[in-house]
Amino acid sequence: MPLDPDRLAARLARDIEPGSYVNLGIGQPTKVADHLPAELGVVLHTENGMLGMGPAAVGDEIDPDLTNAGKVPVTELPGAAYFHHADSFAMMRGGHLDVCVLGAFQVSANGDLANWDTGEPGSIPAVGGAMDLAIGAKRVYVMMTLFAKNGSPKIVPACTYPLTGLACVSRVYTDHALFEIRPGGVAVLETFGTSIADLRARLDIPLLDSMNVAA
Repeated sequence: MPLDPDRLAARLARDIEPGSYVNLGIGQPTKVADHLPAELGVVLHTENGMLGMGPAAVGDEIDPDLTNAGKVPVTELPGAAYFHHADSFAMMRGGHLDVCVLGAFQVSANGDLANWDTGEPGSIPAVGGAMDLAIGAKRVYVMMTLFAKNGSPKIVPACTYPLTGLACVSRVYTDHALFEIRPGGVAVLETFGTSIADLRARLDIPLLDSMNVAA
């Protein structure tokens, strides 16, 4: 079956290397924090000025003054640090993050990212730190549904929405499949409740032979 957001977050968390410095974008990507075992030593960074963020806070753990960039209450791990917003962005822009995980409206076949505005009348642009993360992180992972509510693919030949970054996406984690952006095209690494043939029929991009398909 296709993966729900929690299972998708757990799958993505498996690909984050021990000791990595990671930023999780607003929305679904924040769920990754709940699937990172402490023994991995992954250090989570939030653009609102925190290093050493833990999983989401629940119950008595909730502190209204302790949130991630999406204003979701979170916990802090031993050694957590707080700093000015400008220092946080300096970390993002200075190449100090190993991985960032972002949501997206569209990702193109060559790794262009569009995730801040659909450009449609009445839409509310969400300009934040995504542009800085897209150019500053060593690897950019996107976590999103593969298809929009109207059924249209969100991995496209070329983005039609305003761009966040050019050729910056490394991997795309979706409810139906895991994709890797390569110089020669888009490769399917795994499928979830679908087949390569189905994906080829529904997507408007050529797909390279997969490495590991679990239909």
